Amino acid sequence: MALTKVQKQAQLTELKDKMKKAQSVIFAHYIGLTVGDVTALRGKLKEGKAEMKVAKKTLMRIAAKEVGLPEIGDSALDGPVACIFSFEDPLTGAQIAFKFAKDHNQIALIGGIYDGKALSKDEAVAMAKMPGRLELLGIFAGMIQSPLRSFASICNSPLTGFARALSEVAKKKST
Repeated sequence: MALTKVQKQAQLTELKDKMKKAQSVIFAHYIGLTVGDVTALRGKLKEGKAEMKVAKKTLMRIAAKEVGLPEIGDSALDGPVACIFSFEDPLTGAQIAFKFAKDHNQIALIGGIYDGKALSKDEAVAMAKMPGRLELLGIFAGMIQSPLRSFASICNSPLTGFARALSEVAKKKST
């Protein structure tokens, strides 16, 4: 059933509002999920302060353009697409959808927008595989609790790896 002009305007307003508030937007295929699966995914996203919205691709493009986000290419919006908005941690929505996809092969990340840049499919998947804020804090807390025995153990410890990872993230953000 076709949407009326009023319905399209309401959806456009909602999409623009969510895109303004979101720290990241991930695009995903979802066709083939049962109503129960979609409900379960939406529930998990809600727990992670994220949300999934299905809308017309044209409205997604217009909303992104009107809020000053980069243009969304055709490859990022190929086929029926859902937007996954992450409101607190930019990784959360992508991570939840990626984990959900392990048991539901109908879900596939196909692109997104983060930090004012359009993401390719590979970049969206890489983002989903990154450890989240809470996981990094847990790793850091564990490292602080473990005793440091010698300089050699410090040089080869997970703490060094953690510091290198943080350094790489900082370098990527600065470029």
